[in-house]
Amino acid sequence: MNDFGFLSPARLALLVLPMALGLGYLLLQARRRRYALRFTTLDLLDQVAPDRPGWRRHLTALGLLVAVMAATIAFARPVIAGETYESVQLVVLAIDTSVSMEADDVSPSRVEAARKAAGVFLDTVPEGAAIGVVGFDGMARQLIAPTTNLEAVRRIIDSAIVRSKLGEGTAIGEAVFLGIDAIETSVDPDAGTQGEAVGTIVVLSDGDSTSGRSNDDAATAARRAGIPVHTIAFGAKSGTISGPFGQRIEVPVNKAALEKIARQTDGRSLSAATAEQLSQVYEDLGRTVTVETESIEVGDWFAGAALLLLGLAGLGSLAWFGRLP
Repeated sequence: MNDFGFLSPARLALLVLPMALGLGYLLLQARRRRYALRFTTLDLLDQVAPDRPGWRRHLTALGLLVAVMAATIAFARPVIAGETYESVQLVVLAIDTSVSMEADDVSPSRVEAARKAAGVFLDTVPEGAAIGVVGFDGMARQLIAPTTNLEAVRRIIDSAIVRSKLGEGTAIGEAVFLGIDAIETSVDPDAGTQGEAVGTIVVLSDGDSTSGRSNDDAATAARRAGIPVHTIAFGAKSGTISGPFGQRIEVPVNKAALEKIARQTDGRSLSAATAEQLSQVYEDLGRTVTVETESIEVGDWFAGAALLLLGLAGLGSLAWFGRLP
């Protein structure tokens, strides 16, 4: 949303009231001056219209007009954009560790670029966010439960997601199910007790789901749990890996399958074909995935200003003219 707005903008039409009052005041002042000029005897003019502190009279009138304007703005329910962090904010990174991640269409390889980009994500998440990691190939494994110790998460990613541990198959659905379990059973590291999970899953993959429960079943479970799944399709269509007999095997990215998961869970569908693009995607996610933007009503600011101006105008009128305006 914009930095400033109104929940009931139609009510701003009532600003015509202080505008009309201001115009009426100006017309009355002009009429008063014309009336005063009819007196040709200055002594008589001094008796009928003695010298008064005119600027003070105008000041109290201005205070009243501004107070009415402030009250009208408050009535329109003004809001500003604010950011609030949930008390238990969890993110599970589900990273593809299948052999197709050996493809070198992304230098030096997809898996190495993924490892480095995950570090960028950890550098940009807000303080206090709990991050967990799931690795998946033919089966899904929880590498580390959600924790606010991001250095521990970084070490796990560096040590677990390596070329020698890549496996056959791709179980995207199982990774999502495991991410859901990690979020729902996570413990608040500060309070030491279980709390209501406010979680997100980020899936990085380059291929089709070939084993385990289906993507559709996983997306349905995530939607029921209220957990959005953001997906990142990583790699180029030209990606290949070496086969058992030295042949080159194509491992293209299936963006459509990943987009469907994100769409079904109200997540974001992203893609990256280079290491630089992947790092940028992770950096953007790190800034947004753990932060909720909300509208904060600030009508009380304007209502308070209106009351203050009314009080000052009344005090000024009593002190200078012995009456309320």
